[in-house]
Amino acid sequence: MEDERLARRVWALFTPYRAALMLIVAAVLVSSGLGIIPPFLTKALFDRALFPVDGGPVDLGLLSWLVAALVAIPILGALVGVYQTYQTTLLGNRVMADLRGRLFEHLQRMDLAFFTQESLSDMTAITEESLSVSGILLAKVFNRQADEVARYRGENARQVELQVRQAMTGQSFFAVVQTFMGVTPALVYLVAGLLIAAGSGVSAGTVVAFTTLQTRLLFPTVNLLRVSLDVQTSLALFRRIFEYLDLRPRIVDAPDARTLDVAAVTGRVELQDVSFAYPTDDENADPTWAVRDVSFVVEPGQLAAIVGPSGAGKTTVSYLIPRLYDVDDGRVLIDGNDVRALTQASVATAVGMVTQDTYLLHTTIEENLRYAKPDATQEELEAAARAANIHDRIVSFPDGYATVVGERGYRLSGGEQQRLAIARVLLKDPPILVLDEATSALDTTSERLVQQALENATRRRTTIAIAHRLSTVLGADLILAVDAGRVVERGTHAELLARGGLYARLYTEQFAGGAVEARCADGVLFRDGTAVVGRPAPGEERVA
Repeated sequence: MEDERLARRVWALFTPYRAALMLIVAAVLVSSGLGIIPPFLTKALFDRALFPVDGGPVDLGLLSWLVAALVAIPILGALVGVYQTYQTTLLGNRVMADLRGRLFEHLQRMDLAFFTQESLSDMTAITEESLSVSGILLAKVFNRQADEVARYRGENARQVELQVRQAMTGQSFFAVVQTFMGVTPALVYLVAGLLIAAGSGVSAGTVVAFTTLQTRLLFPTVNLLRVSLDVQTSLALFRRIFEYLDLRPRIVDAPDARTLDVAAVTGRVELQDVSFAYPTDDENADPTWAVRDVSFVVEPGQLAAIVGPSGAGKTTVSYLIPRLYDVDDGRVLIDGNDVRALTQASVATAVGMVTQDTYLLHTTIEENLRYAKPDATQEELEAAARAANIHDRIVSFPDGYATVVGERGYRLSGGEQQRLAIARVLLKDPPILVLDEATSALDTTSERLVQQALENATRRRTTIAIAHRLSTVLGADLILAVDAGRVVERGTHAELLARGGLYARLYTEQFAGGAVEARCADGVLFRDGTAVVGRPAPGEERVA
């Protein structure tokens, strides 16, 4: 029953190409019919043209026509075969292209949870891991090239075994068929001899015709068997593909979802009693809460910082705002609208993100920027790059904005990658900005440049910054200290420092032994050489 349902779904893939499929079927019938004719022409050639049964002379006229037919039919059959192969290949590739397109589109709609430690192919995963720039660097630094080669060879050997097993499937049956076809002429001769000895009057042409006919039937029979085997193999492939196509995204637009007017968004963000647990395979297991009963409000234009130890749930909170995950309890509101009541596209337009792990496409700087706004003008690109403190660096490259950044941007430094990511967000121009530890992996000089870019990015925008370095958020309007998925403290830097709780402890750990403060005329604060977002903390003054 399952195979029948699968076959119907596969057949449905060919529905748009029914006309082409009918042409292929017609070509197969014509080709098969042409393959059967030559044995009968051969019989006529022997019995009527070369050795007439009435004992008459050779019929040269009939011989000429029969020879011409025997020459024409293979040529016509070859042309039909070429046409059949072309149409079959074209049809097969079109169907597979449609299926790949459907699969890719479907996977694009899947929620983020579907793609977290998932692997479509172990061997592909090993290849991508080991041969990426980062993978090669890791292997060289730890001198593990030999181990990586051994790991790949092990998986490669397993693939060879599977491929051989697949190739040998049904070969024993083919061998039986081929043996039978090879033995058949001998049986034909034996039967013909017995019939002739019995005085049945079997002609030489009849013997030749039967012998030729069975050899003509060999190839179509073997091909049909191969097609049957290919279909069985393909069904397993289609079953795997349909398994992915049947997966339903956890995050979908509600039937009555509204489109958020991004131009009118003020940027007020509110979380009301939000709880969230990452999905697991065991539906009966008790949830392990990554975020629990979190509530806070960020007013339009404010900078809110979320701080806390590793694994406290900071990044998870940031993913809930643009609805990369759906909350299990509570609500996430943008300008008073529950994000689940809005279209995903409009929420994505309203919320921009800069993450710690910047992802750049293996293309030019210009194309990486245009990913945020494909119709952006060159002036807009340069304005965004200037605001992100990256324009001067870009124009210093020989190819300028046409410079190819390389795989995952390896030709750029970490700070340059982050500033390019900030420029991309600035080009998008969202009213709400989420920064996920955007400077934690940078050196002091790069951090200073990135922080200046972030200062430009946060102007006139509601900003929620996930901070590992507390020096980057001292001037935040609201600081939320998170621990074990809960907000345990909230307030300004001065308020939380005076309270002596988690925030104060984190601050003391990072600035143990004292800290030196200086503030430049442009409002950028430096502590121990580390740049700070240029918003003065309450009570602090800028120094010229």
